[in-house]
Amino acid sequence: MRFPEEIDHDVIVRLRRIEGQVRGLQRLVDEGADCAQIVTQLAATKGALDRVGFKLMASGMRHCVNGDDPKSSEADFTELEQLFLKLS
Repeated sequence: MRFPEEIDHDVIVRLRRIEGQVRGLQRLVDEGADCAQIVTQLAATKGALDRVGFKLMASGMRHCVNGDDPKSSEADFTELEQLFLKLS
C-alpha cells in the first residue's frame, strides 16, 4: 500500500523535526543536562514519533475505507490491523 503524496510530505517534515529532537537529546546527554530535562525531551520525541505512526495508520485506513485503491481487499484491512498493533 502506498500513501498519498501529501501524507508522504507531511510525514517527512515530521520525521525531520524528530531527527532534530534526537540530536538535541544527544546534545543534552553530552552536556550532562539534568535527568528530568532529558526524560522530558525523550517523552516529547517519543510522542512525536507515535503521532507519525498514527498519522500513517489513519491515512491507510481512510485510503482503504474510501476505496481509493480499486485493489483494496480484506488483506489490506488485515495488514492495517497488524501494523496498528505494532504501534501499541
